[in-house]
Amino acid sequence: MVPAVVHLCVVVLTCAWGCSSRENSSYKPSYRGARVIDLEDIGFDDGDTFSLRGRRIRVLGIDTPEIAHPEMGILENQPYGIAASESTMAWITRAERIEYVPGGRDRYNRRLAHVFLDGELLAIRLIRAGLAYQTVSHYGDSGFPDLAQQILDASRNAPKPQFTPPHRWKRKQRQKSGG
Repeated sequence: MVPAVVHLCVVVLTCAWGCSSRENSSYKPSYRGARVIDLEDIGFDDGDTFSLRGRRIRVLGIDTPEIAHPEMGILENQPYGIAASESTMAWITRAERIEYVPGGRDRYNRRLAHVFLDGELLAIRLIRAGLAYQTVSHYGDSGFPDLAQQILDASRNAPKPQFTPPHRWKRKQRQKSGG
């Protein structure tokens, strides 16, 4: 009887360690073309940008408050910038499944992508938390009209963020620094 119990424990533990949703053949992507990301491949930057295996990824559909990047002329943190950065890092770190759907590139040559955490758009989480403005109405749907509509709907139903839109805040920072 003891060997059967030991065998059952080994089977249960093996499945617990090796049967993650990433390896399970029943895995269904959150969106067509979604790719799973391993947490250890992610480097954190700010609320709407991170790196994936050293390549910068910019989250589509939103703009979060800035954090200091002296090399880019941003000398101080925008109000709520740290909160947006820490929220993104916490949500990604706690997610059981992280996926992204790559789009094009922006003017800084960052890969644009929609990011899903356990099937939910990261952009929508940030909007609902008051930590992002939607950018769909300015930049368009980037080839993802259904996801863009979800972001617009979330933005309409969420409280207005309590910080200056980041593009305006950056402009004021450049004016103050003479750049």
